[in-house]
Amino acid sequence: MYSALRHLCCVAILTGAFGLSTNSLGQTSKRYDPGASDTEIKVGNIMPYSGPASAYGIFGRTEAAYIRKINAEGGINGRKINFISYDDGYSPPKTVEQARKLVESDEVLLIFSSLGTPTNTAIHQYMNSRKVPQLFVATSASKWNDPKRYPWTIGFGVSYESEARIYAAYILNNYPGKTIGVLYQYDDLGKDYLKGLHEGLGDKAGSLITAEVSYDVTNPTVEPQVVRIKDTHPDIFINISTPKFAAQAIRKMAELNWKPVHILASVSNSIGAVLQVAGYENSQDLLSASPQKDVDDPELRDDPGVQEWRIFMTKWYPDGDQNDGFTRNGFLLAKALERVLRQCGDDLTRENVMRQASNLDFEIGLLLPGIRVTTSPNDFAPIKQLQMMRFIGRRWERFGPILDSEKLT
Repeated sequence: MYSALRHLCCVAILTGAFGLSTNSLGQTSKRYDPGASDTEIKVGNIMPYSGPASAYGIFGRTEAAYIRKINAEGGINGRKINFISYDDGYSPPKTVEQARKLVESDEVLLIFSSLGTPTNTAIHQYMNSRKVPQLFVATSASKWNDPKRYPWTIGFGVSYESEARIYAAYILNNYPGKTIGVLYQYDDLGKDYLKGLHEGLGDKAGSLITAEVSYDVTNPTVEPQVVRIKDTHPDIFINISTPKFAAQAIRKMAELNWKPVHILASVSNSIGAVLQVAGYENSQDLLSASPQKDVDDPELRDDPGVQEWRIFMTKWYPDGDQNDGFTRNGFLLAKALERVLRQCGDDLTRENVMRQASNLDFEIGLLLPGIRVTTSPNDFAPIKQLQMMRFIGRRWERFGPILDSEKLT
């Protein structure tokens, strides 16, 4: 009797040990937090489908199309993604309401690609206190790269500060001594750009900047601000505004026949959502920057990354505007989400989602050669490089080297 019991205990111990071993390899166990199961992964999303930033709603529509593609092809490791996307009208109080609904009522595994700096700021503390991933926020404020204080929030694009430092270096190298007027949105987005610009210009900022004029997203127009900047006679105009206001500024400049060197922040360099609205004739020679390939470049017609993008748009988002850079942004974000979820395997806990999101190193074919999506536990900035571009005719033309804000001279 004692021998038999001893034999059973040994078997149990060995079985347990083997179970621990295989669990550590992720081969036999499945671990789930709210929002995940054998058949489903619930992903929350918050977008400004209405309101002053509604042009950005295209991000969410593109992401939904890409997730339809994933589900039609079998899902992620056999699980379909349930993509729950709500409108916040670019209103921070509404963002808080929608985030609480997603986390506490819908019980999503994570919130992905919620858009806007002020709106994400409103839920920043909440998401981290609840330990729910705030994954690849669709805003490039520098605050999203703070893994020590906010380990549950990660950004995606090149930070606004870094982008502005790149513009500053470009100005100093190509337009030495030329003066600068700045239009900026009075929130964390605009202030981040402004900070990066001052950092990039260094001790020359005081003598080169003739005007820094802000606007609020509740303003009906930025035309008075454009006139104020023009009256200071800068050689260069830096337009740090979201799509509606960027288009207004471009049109007003044309009306005034004012033609300084015009640098447009990447948040508004969409052809379909901004430049077409402002008028192609009014948008000529605009400067901006991007990490993406030029999908309209004839030399890239057979590029595998561009072809993948075209095929996706044609089949899964036929109503989407392929001239709209925001569709490409949504595509890139959705590809990053797919990568993280596939890396999670059968460990679909929120902790593992962040572990995988902070251990990325891969290419997306739509990004320029040499630009990789990379993160580490101490670096929550997946993309770090940009290339300057100029708007000519009806397309952006890239020029110059790929620039890394951390390696500027």
